Amino acid sequence: MTGFESSVRRVAVFGASGHTGRFVVEDLLRRGLAPVAVGRRIEALRAAFPGGVEIRTATVEDAGALDRAFAGVAAVINCAGPFLDTAEAVAAAALRAGAHYVDVSAEQSSAQAVFDRFDEPARAAGLVALPAMGFYGGLADLLVTAALGDWSEADDIQIGIGLDRWWPTEGTRVTGARNTAPRQVIASGRLTPLANPAPRMDWAFPEPFGAQEMVEVPFSEIVVIARHLKTAKLDTFLSETALKDVRDAATPPPEAADDSGRSAQRFVVEAIVRRAGQTRRAIATGRDIYGFTAPLVCEAVRRLLASDGQIAGALAPGQVFDAVDFLRALPFETLTVNA
Repeated sequence: MTGFESSVRRVAVFGASGHTGRFVVEDLLRRGLAPVAVGRRIEALRAAFPGGVEIRTATVEDAGALDRAFAGVAAVINCAGPFLDTAEAVAAAALRAGAHYVDVSAEQSSAQAVFDRFDEPARAAGLVALPAMGFYGGLADLLVTAALGDWSEADDIQIGIGLDRWWPTEGTRVTGARNTAPRQVIASGRLTPLANPAPRMDWAFPEPFGAQEMVEVPFSEIVVIARHLKTAKLDTFLSETALKDVRDAATPPPEAADDSGRSAQRFVVEAIVRRAGQTRRAIATGRDIYGFTAPLVCEAVRRLLASDGQIAGALAPGQVFDAVDFLRALPFETLTVNA
């Protein structure tokens, strides 16, 4: 898609006062868009946005309040997990408002429910519903799509996520407790429950991450990739150090390391695609998985607003965007695709 310049348009951010939501509001402002901060508690919204940002209140239990909150917006970004509890109500209200729906869910069940429930209504309305457009989910889908290039399918796809540490937000902990559905991978070309115990492997990332002990932990990227790409096998592995951090109740939440509000956390994500004895890959490194979600989801919204209804439905990022072009627009520290 081209021709991104447009007049200022309102974008509602549901869950705006949360850790990721605040990053998203700030990124929208930097892009010249007009965020509308939406949340449950007016006090939290006022504390997060003391001036210059429009504030509206709504809860997922009140459809009328959601309709009022999303009136006049062109897109809705849902940052309020657990998405099993919020995605359906917020997506439905977004479509009623004539707005694109985008969320940042890492939950497989939530992403699949958006695909199943909203594809037909979104197509009928000429809108896009784009679930899982966050660090977990959309980023891996774009990397895999970019690595595939002109291949129509793969024999095997492996995704490795390395974090030097994981300081989980309160929202991450709440979502983890709520998300008890069995995780899925792709085996023999179909969605299949993850083996128990989860498989382990060693992964050789470039320095400074180097060799990492990994545990299979599939996130929403599995169902997102399965939405539009054909592969016999698809697995996601997470560094064991990060998994230990998020499972430890004593691990503190993220702290700002500079004026941007981002933490010092570093990440690497590698997608390895194999077909007929050949291997392709895409790898990206950056800082702060929560802070990085903001430019990822806001770039998606910017492009949707410029698309003029050229595509509609409940879709994966790789279906909507040119993956390589999209990735090059993001603030990675390093990005390599099939080099």
